[in-house]
Amino acid sequence: MKRSAIALSAILALSAAAHAADLGWSSAPASSPIYSATPASGWGGFYAGINGGYTWGTTSTNPAIMGAVDNNSSGWTLGGQLGYNYDMGGFVIGGEADLQWANIAYGAPAGVFGDFKASTDVFGTARIRAGAAFGQVMPYATLGAAFGRGTATLTNNQNVVTSQSANHIGWTAGVGLEAQATPNLSFKAEYLYVDLGKQSYNGLPVGNVEVTQRFSVIRAGVNYKF
Repeated sequence: MKRSAIALSAILALSAAAHAADLGWSSAPASSPIYSATPASGWGGFYAGINGGYTWGTTSTNPAIMGAVDNNSSGWTLGGQLGYNYDMGGFVIGGEADLQWANIAYGAPAGVFGDFKASTDVFGTARIRAGAAFGQVMPYATLGAAFGRGTATLTNNQNVVTSQSANHIGWTAGVGLEAQATPNLSFKAEYLYVDLGKQSYNGLPVGNVEVTQRFSVIRAGVNYKF
């Protein structure tokens, strides 16, 4: 009788263990980690930011002012940008537009007429960007249209100022490097060549003057991705 009870107990214990195994019960701890760090990567989405930089280039006048057609110009820029990136998994393509306040100027004496000055006061670009993403760093190239607002000023010997303004339209191309500091914040350095083309400034005491503005821009900026 005792042997039968022991045997019955053993059978019941084995049946319970087998049933538990069929239900998938296990006392083993989960193997998945509690925390997994995610690096700052992924370039897709909308972004906006600010930038500032330095420019140098050539201002051409026709007719020449005091014998020189091509003259050196330089100045600073400060502005903002917004854009969108589409991340294709290593290759990033997108569009960006920016608007810059500037003081890119050339000045020279104009003989008996006084002093002449030509400047670019505002300019902007609308460009495509294409880059290769290496984790948190992305070198890129950019190409697009450029526009600007310029001023030609003549100050005579009695300090009377005559000025005319005109709009310029041209093109731009450049390269840059952008690096992510966080998933939302990135810093960039960029070089652009900007050709704003030729525009006529009429009604100046020296007569009508055609002014062409071409300049290089080197600038740094910060972007926030939404």
